[in-house]
Amino acid sequence: MSIDTAIPKSDTFYKMELNCKTIRESILRVALESGHGHIPTCFSIVEILYSIYDVMKHNPRNPSWNERDIAILSKGHGSLALYVTLAQQGYFAIDKVSSYGAFGTIFGCHIDRTKVPGAEVSTGSLGHGISVGVGIARAMKLKRENRNVYVILGDGESNEGSVWEAIMVANDLKLDNLTIVYDYNQSQKRSLPVSIPKEKFKAFECDVLEVNGHDVEELRSALNTANSNLKVIVANTVKGHGCKTLVDGVYAWHRRSPNKEEFKKLMVELNA
Repeated sequence: MSIDTAIPKSDTFYKMELNCKTIRESILRVALESGHGHIPTCFSIVEILYSIYDVMKHNPRNPSWNERDIAILSKGHGSLALYVTLAQQGYFAIDKVSSYGAFGTIFGCHIDRTKVPGAEVSTGSLGHGISVGVGIARAMKLKRENRNVYVILGDGESNEGSVWEAIMVANDLKLDNLTIVYDYNQSQKRSLPVSIPKEKFKAFECDVLEVNGHDVEELRSALNTANSNLKVIVANTVKGHGCKTLVDGVYAWHRRSPNKEEFKKLMVELNA
C-alpha cells in the first residue's frame, strides 16, 4: 500500500520554523569556531531532525530510557546538524558542541554512539545506517515492544546496494515500526542520481509519502500517518537551505567552514 495524502508544497511560501533557524545559526557558529562542517548537507536535514525529535518518544535526561524510540542519521557526515539538534533538545549544552572536530572531542565529524549522549548509531560509512535500523526494528518486534525506528537516509548513499537489500528485508518482515526519511536534496545529480525516488520506493512495496522537507507541519503529518509496512517519507530538500550563498555554491561549500566575513554574510542571508 502506498500513501499519497501528503502533498509537497514546493511553490508555497512558508516561514522558517524559529527553532530551525536557531539550529542553523548554531551550525554556522560552530563551523566558524571549529573550522569544520558539511554545512549544506546539514542545512538540508534541519527540519527533518527537528520534526523527528518532536514526534518520537525520547528522554534527554535519560538517553538510555528503555522505552525510547530510535533515530539514526545514516548520512553521518551531517553530524553537526544532529549534535545541535540534540543540544536544543536538552541532551547537553550547546557550548560543548564548539569542540566539534577538535582533538579529543566527543563531537567527531562522524558520529560515535559511545561518546555522544542521544546518538544511537555510529555512522559515516554511507549505506549502513538503514541496515542497522532494520535490525533494531526487527528486535523490537521480536520483543513485542511498542517502539519505533526512524532513519534519515541521504539520496547519495542510496547508490549503495546494501540500502535496497535492507529495504527488501524490512518489507519482507513487515516492519511497520520503521520509517525512512529520504533526504532528497539531489546531491547526486552530477554523478549517479536516483531519479523519481517515490516510484522506486513504491516498486519495493514501501508505504510512500512525499513532502516538502523544509515544512515542519508536513513532516509531522507524514511521520504521524499510519502505515502497514515500511514507511518512506521522500522529503524534497535543498542543500544549503536558508542561505543563498550556500545554495548557489553548494559544491564549493561541500566541505569547508566560513571565515568571519563569510559567516556574517551567511547570517544576514539566514535572517533575511
